[in-house]
Amino acid sequence: MLIAFGENPERQGLIRTPERVASMYEELLAGYRVDPVELINEAIFDVNYDEMVVVRDIEFYSLCEHHMLPFIGRAHVAYIPRGKVIGLSKIPRVVDMFARRLQVQERMTRQIADFLNEVLHPLGVAVVVEAIHMCAMIRGVKKHNSRMTTSTMLGAFRTSMATRMEFLDNISRSAEPLHI
Repeated sequence: MLIAFGENPERQGLIRTPERVASMYEELLAGYRVDPVELINEAIFDVNYDEMVVVRDIEFYSLCEHHMLPFIGRAHVAYIPRGKVIGLSKIPRVVDMFARRLQVQERMTRQIADFLNEVLHPLGVAVVVEAIHMCAMIRGVKKHNSRMTTSTMLGAFRTSMATRMEFLDNISRSAEPLHI
């Protein structure tokens, strides 16, 4: 790539660049190497609780599979337990597992919801993801203030407008603006 750009790969500042770039991609795409069973690590607990659990403002970064440029945002995840809850730290880890892959936001949103639905068998799962995309900010249309929002609603969040609205009300309260 350096040669294709017209650079000298032997220039002092570029000598170790190939190693740094390889290391960077290994970190940014670590989600491919996460074992979901190890991720959960038996952190599913029997609990007599059937009200909504919401974890909001989960920061993430991902790489757009079309241009390999970052998209950065936050995910809001909710579920209604059916006798089982998952450890709090596991939900952001699930978000990271899917975010740290070459992605499109729509697929990532669905993967998070489907995974939690399969693992917990809850009454419902809801995921809303909002992000800014560098591919739309620094190239192409160059729209710096545009945001993309995607959602997946399963079970009670899909069938009950009241449940869906409770979730959306929860995540809209004093939400912080996205910063890079």
